[in-house]
Amino acid sequence: MLRLGLDQVLLVPAAVPPHKVIVGDPGAAVRAELCELAVAGDERLGVSSIELERGGTSYTIDTLRELRAAHPDDALTLIVGADMAASLPTWREPEQVLALAQLAVAQRDGTAPAAVLEALAGLDGGNGVVFFEMPLIEISSSAIRERVAAGEPVRHLVPDAVAARIAELGLYRQGQIR
Repeated sequence: MLRLGLDQVLLVPAAVPPHKVIVGDPGAAVRAELCELAVAGDERLGVSSIELERGGTSYTIDTLRELRAAHPDDALTLIVGADMAASLPTWREPEQVLALAQLAVAQRDGTAPAAVLEALAGLDGGNGVVFFEMPLIEISSSAIRERVAAGEPVRHLVPDAVAARIAELGLYRQGQIR
């Protein structure tokens, strides 16, 4: 947050992700609850239910338009990993995404900044990307679900409250994911 000069970062759980199916998905409401547990106690972080309230397939452009309408004086920053940034040209209305929000790209192994810039070169606003470094965490949400399904601990990979809620609800257990 400090590196980007942001006052707050919002996690925005998707009602229905447009590009991936989560086998054993507990549903948007539970994913939102897990996000709330993950950010609890840190005033710099929050969770927005904007996509859940809208329902249906969650497209970033729709979310940015709603946020802009609700907060016309706020500068919006969309934070994504380099892999997602490189795929931006395939998103719905990518140039409008860039017009509504500053694109902040977390550098990751496997997708160099030059590859992101090359992918965005044909888009209006594609040259206004901000890259930032962050500690590389070699874990993904799918890997966490797989560990839970295998009965392996996820402590230190997710906040304790999130791990406890996953266990309490019996999420991602063997047979629920592939």
